[in-house]
Amino acid sequence: MPTPFAMTASAHRFGPLRLEIAALWRLAWPIMVGQLANVGMSVADVAMAGHASAQDLAGVSLGVSVWNMVIITLMGTMMAVNPLVAHHVGAKQLNQIPHLVRQALWKGLFLSLLAAGVMQASVAILDLFTLEPVTRQVAVGFVQITSFALPPFAAYRVLYGYSASLGQTKPMMVVALGALACNILINWVLVFGHWGFAPQGGLGCAWSTLICVWINLGGLLWWMRRSPAFASTWPFAQWEWPHLPQLRSLLKIGLPIGVTYFAETSAFALIALLVARFGSAQVAAHQIALNFTSLIFMVPLSLGTAVLTRVGQSLGAGDPQAARFRAWVGVWVGLGFAALSALGIALLRHDIAGLYTDDAVVIAIAAQLLLLAAVFQVSDAAQVVAAGAIRGYKITRAPMWVQMVAFWGVSLPLGYLLGIAPEAAPAWLAALPGYPAQALQSAGFWLALLLGLTVGGSGLLLLLRYVARAHLSDTPAALGKAPA
Repeated sequence: MPTPFAMTASAHRFGPLRLEIAALWRLAWPIMVGQLANVGMSVADVAMAGHASAQDLAGVSLGVSVWNMVIITLMGTMMAVNPLVAHHVGAKQLNQIPHLVRQALWKGLFLSLLAAGVMQASVAILDLFTLEPVTRQVAVGFVQITSFALPPFAAYRVLYGYSASLGQTKPMMVVALGALACNILINWVLVFGHWGFAPQGGLGCAWSTLICVWINLGGLLWWMRRSPAFASTWPFAQWEWPHLPQLRSLLKIGLPIGVTYFAETSAFALIALLVARFGSAQVAAHQIALNFTSLIFMVPLSLGTAVLTRVGQSLGAGDPQAARFRAWVGVWVGLGFAALSALGIALLRHDIAGLYTDDAVVIAIAAQLLLLAAVFQVSDAAQVVAAGAIRGYKITRAPMWVQMVAFWGVSLPLGYLLGIAPEAAPAWLAALPGYPAQALQSAGFWLALLLGLTVGGSGLLLLLRYVARAHLSDTPAALGKAPA
């Protein structure tokens, strides 16, 4: 039987851990629900298009791939505001925050207009692939319509980062849930034709996305204006023109994050385009697996955002010991969730695929891809939470290079070999046990993604270990007590 002294020592040892997990959870769970709701809009788009027709499903799947690639890259670039605001909060420099947010909004406007032009031009890429006419029409229309949602989306992500770094995460949750409800309703009306509207199939999903992005922005602004938590740092109290030094600082931090996100999302999007040559069933199965795993990915992504805030506030307060502690607690919480999600996906993969479509062929292919997705859950969680912690240190270039190697150096080239042209592999690769003699199609790309995520996750964990040690001060911090 443990003595009272042993119980007290154990409580002292694990007390900081329990307190940090609780603090991280309070910050992360509203972000998590909000992120799940945001991704849920794409899931609803694909699911409803799937019940319109296989061609609508394939067209929306391709359109969503382009949309996601652009908005996630834009979202990453806007994330420069997160560590900067968090450092100001930790250093109690609240008077610096309004100027920072205003300049981040200017940056968002400029970059979103550029991204909208790129998105409009990107429809030409679809002509490089053999697509059924209806599939191409829906995909092109989806991309063109949703490009007009990029400016409000960029503004929303700036305000999102500002609010999260203040520790105010519930507004994004409530607003995102409201937007998801609106998205489902508008999809139902426009896709299938209700309340006097003609059925628009997959294009109804595009109009719904455009409307709901504006709802997200308007709802968040309304909440912030009414909440006293934002009164002392309210960025709209005065007008301010673009300030080039601040814009350069935001770009220096944000662009590598955007490139990092682009490296990952473009890998998935390009896979969707390459798989299109194998027919609508392969495209639909790939998109089903991608949509569901993207939904699950929002949990470790939210943990990464919360860890970024916790680490940034610790460093702003001059406590690198607390920053390291918070970073690694976040990583272990993310890995624990990943183990559970991997088990659930593996066991329920056929049921998950059946939620999207009644097509038996598509379900069989999607279930195979979901099994591979289950295996890479741990690596995926490791890389996203570790990257969030590293960004809390305001370090963004090194994670960018790790991700570029993982996805563009490993996943895409290997995916092309395994999925399309196994005969083009170098002799040393073709000689490895288990190397396929025939193209694995979409499964080959997902197997390559598994290997790429393993490289990325391992590299970022090692980078976090190095960065956290390098930032420790010579003066011992308050080791053994819970960080504030």
